[in-house]
Amino acid sequence: RGRDKPRYSDYRENRRRGTILTDAEFLARRESVDREMLVRQQGDRTQIAILEDKVLVEHYVNRKEGASDEELTRDVIRLKAQWDDIKAKSENTSTSAPSLLYGEPDLTVRVIRDIFNEDFRKLTVQGSDAWDDINNYLGHIAPELLTKIEKYSQGNDLFVENRIDEQLAKALDRKVYLPSGGSLVIDRTEAMVVIDVNTGKFIGKGGNLEETVTKNNLEAAEEIARQLRLRDLGGIIVIDFIDMILESNREQVLRRLVECLGRDRTKHQVAEVTSLGLVQMTRKRVGQGLIEAFSTTCDSCGGRGIHVHMEPVNKKSLDREFVPAKVNKEENLSSDDSESDEKESLDENVTPAKKDGDSGQKKGFGRRKRRAASSGVVTA
Repeated sequence: RGRDKPRYSDYRENRRRGTILTDAEFLARRESVDREMLVRQQGDRTQIAILEDKVLVEHYVNRKEGASDEELTRDVIRLKAQWDDIKAKSENTSTSAPSLLYGEPDLTVRVIRDIFNEDFRKLTVQGSDAWDDINNYLGHIAPELLTKIEKYSQGNDLFVENRIDEQLAKALDRKVYLPSGGSLVIDRTEAMVVIDVNTGKFIGKGGNLEETVTKNNLEAAEEIARQLRLRDLGGIIVIDFIDMILESNREQVLRRLVECLGRDRTKHQVAEVTSLGLVQMTRKRVGQGLIEAFSTTCDSCGGRGIHVHMEPVNKKSLDREFVPAKVNKEENLSSDDSESDEKESLDENVTPAKKDGDSGQKKGFGRRKRRAASSGVVTA
């Protein structure tokens, strides 16, 4: 309201934190970001700061180190054409507000823009529409990557042919098996993500426990970095590596984790190993994770994964200790007669001193037995 320039609002949806709506105008591309101004509220004053980090032309900011001038120039030309189109739509008087001036491209183009680069060996595309979109986009943005894309023309499903469904099911499981026989257990809580490293069947060679544990932790560090990218885990992450005695081994595992995380384009920070062998790190939560995208909360347990029994604990313990029994008076009389005969035969072989000493204990035992029989309950 009251502005002479169109505004672009960044709309993102996150299941854990709700909807985020900003009033900063920007258009994301592979090498640069078009963002005019950053508005900060400080008390009653409003400061408008123009971003000046590697400004190419007015309002254009470079965000990628090492990009060539040709790549940046090509990206800026495309951005300018996109912005002119948005401005023309905003000045159209026949359009009633509010109306959409620009929307983020579909998932296919976003994946190509944010993930696909020269590190990939090949990109296989199924479908004519997806092939045309990717081919046109790369033709303007990165023509050198056109040789890496391949059109899938067979009749079978691409995911089934490359066992993508199987890999996706493994990525949704909480337990990840390592090639050597160890495993990772990944659990998500409200506050953080917890990853536990287990040796499992991995016993190593030579009988050196420290060497075995170190090899398992090094292998786990590589897989953890991969799982963080694959599952798109964010927030506070705590990794429980297997305890290592030598300080050099702990530093080696931490270096391996940092090296493997170097390929992760998402902002992250790794802390030192604590005295308990825990590694604390943070990773920026960009959007929905893999679990949120392919799952819903269980209606039965409410997402806890357990069902709480409503019966009292004391009642369950009593049911285990005591078993109800029906008592027949005739059976009790016959059993009492047989017990009295056995008692008389035993008394003949017992000395008077021993007989007198055990009388109190025998009386107490018989009294407890008669009380249990009269109540219909026999202790197990």
